[in-house]
Amino acid sequence: MNGKKILFVSSELVPYLPENEVSLMSYEAPRMVNSNGGQIRIFMPRYGNINERRHQLHEVIRLSGMNLVINDMDMPLIIKVASIPKERIQVYFIDNEEYFKRKATFTDKQGNLFPDNDQRAIFFAKGVMETVKKLNWSPDIIHVHGWMASLLPLYLKKYYADEPLFGDSKIVLSVYGKTFEGALDKDMIKRISFDGIPEEEIASLGEPTYNNLLKVAVDYSDAVILASEDIPEELESHITNQEKPVLPYVPVQEFEEAYANFYNTEVLK
Repeated sequence: MNGKKILFVSSELVPYLPENEVSLMSYEAPRMVNSNGGQIRIFMPRYGNINERRHQLHEVIRLSGMNLVINDMDMPLIIKVASIPKERIQVYFIDNEEYFKRKATFTDKQGNLFPDNDQRAIFFAKGVMETVKKLNWSPDIIHVHGWMASLLPLYLKKYYADEPLFGDSKIVLSVYGKTFEGALDKDMIKRISFDGIPEEEIASLGEPTYNNLLKVAVDYSDAVILASEDIPEELESHITNQEKPVLPYVPVQEFEEAYANFYNTEVLK
C-alpha cells in the first residue's frame, strides 16, 4: 500500500459511534492502510449523538461555507475534523444543522427511519466529493462502507463524471448484512434525477429499500467486498451477476492481508 491514496467514506466509525460490523471495519481498514505506508482520508456524517467535546471535533473554516443544492434547496455544508489519537488518523465530518443536528443516527426513538434519510444520503455523498475537491486530493481508491454512503458510487460515476480529480479513482464497495427494514422516501428517485441522473438508470430506487440502495451502489462500483457472513440472498445474487472483482467474506481477525492483496491485485491492476 506504500504511497497509495485511499479515501474511506463510511456511515459509521468507531470510536465515534457504537461498535458494529460497519463501524469496526470502517476503522480497521484505514488503520491497516495507514500502518502499511498508504495515505488515507476518512469521511463520515457528523450525527448529533457524537460528543464533539469528548472527541475534540472542530470546524475547518477553509473547507466549510459552500451550499449544496438538494432538491432545489440550498443546504450549507459544514466540515469538522477530529483525530483518533492512538492511530494518528484524522477524520472529516460532513455536517449540516438541518440534517445532522438531531441526537440520533438513522432512526427516531420509536425505531422509525427518519423521513429525510434520502436527502441526508445525497447531501453526504455530494459533501464528501466537494470537500475532496477542495482538498485537491486525488484518491487511487475510494472505499465505501454502509448504506448512508451508498450513493457515492452513483454520484461519482454520473454527477462527477467529468471531474478530472477522480478520473483514475477506483471504487470499492463493502457490502454488509441488511441494516434497516422498510424503505426510504418514495421521492428519493426524483431528488436524485433533479441532479441530472436519468431515472431509468436508477429504476430500482423507485422502491428505495436497503437491497435496492446497495444494488445501485454495486452497479456503479469497480469492485465489491462481502463484509458480512449474512448478505441478503437477493443482493448476493445481484453481485454474482456482475463481472466485477469480488472478495469473499473474511473475518476481521484475518482481513489485513486479504484486503491489501485485493486492493493491489484486483482493484489497482
